[in-house]
Amino acid sequence: MNREARATTPAWLWIPASLALLFCAGPVAALLLNVPWTSLGSLLTASEARTALGLSLATSVGSTLICVALGLPLAVLFSKLSGPWMQLLRGILLIPLVLSPVVSGIALLYFWGRQGIAGRLLESAGLGVGYSPAAVLIVQVFVSLPFFVVASLSSLRAVDHDLEMAAATSGAGPTAILRYITVPLALPGIIVGALLAFARSLGEYGATITFAGSIEGRTRTLPLQIELSLNSNQPEIALGICLILISLYLVLLALARFGVALLLPR
Repeated sequence: MNREARATTPAWLWIPASLALLFCAGPVAALLLNVPWTSLGSLLTASEARTALGLSLATSVGSTLICVALGLPLAVLFSKLSGPWMQLLRGILLIPLVLSPVVSGIALLYFWGRQGIAGRLLESAGLGVGYSPAAVLIVQVFVSLPFFVVASLSSLRAVDHDLEMAAATSGAGPTAILRYITVPLALPGIIVGALLAFARSLGEYGATITFAGSIEGRTRTLPLQIELSLNSNQPEIALGICLILISLYLVLLALARFGVALLLPR
């Protein structure tokens, strides 16, 4: 800690700060201490773990791409427009952030399910999504899209408006300005938003099991496989899959830290 930090930072802050770190790091450390490291190889290569991992990665990548495709235009509009209607739309977007996972699953069921508003139309067209990988994708987009939009919005709002106006004055159209100025300058925040969406999709549990069920190879993602392993008295498999999830999260943190740093201006 440098001299300026020591002069302006009360020493007593270390007490609650240490407790905060203990609350976060303690359970993770306890989990790692109980991982059966000697048999870890066989646990990670178990068929159920590999199947759940493949499904989780595939659906999380797919839902992240959908979040970017749908969320980036929404974030751009939010960054450019204001007024009571835009405030209302932002509030609607944030609803999945505060809903209980079970409530989210029930809401999805009543909208996308066979008897739901959109589900009946899909069923009549032979495109039912119930208990399929598509159902997992829908759940993940529902819970992850707000994370992407909020992260991207902060970055888009930081783009210098004068640069955009200078380009418009020079004859550039709105699409060209968005492509060559707005998005490149906001790219670090957009990437962070995509990584947050991927991480949120990867860890989704409650809404998935409520809406999509837990069918091996179709809807049973890593969190659902962990729950099944615990209920089946196989804590070793559950711990091994927990380690997979933690490893994936660490990779995402490294990508967010070093990947975005490479894009920032020097």
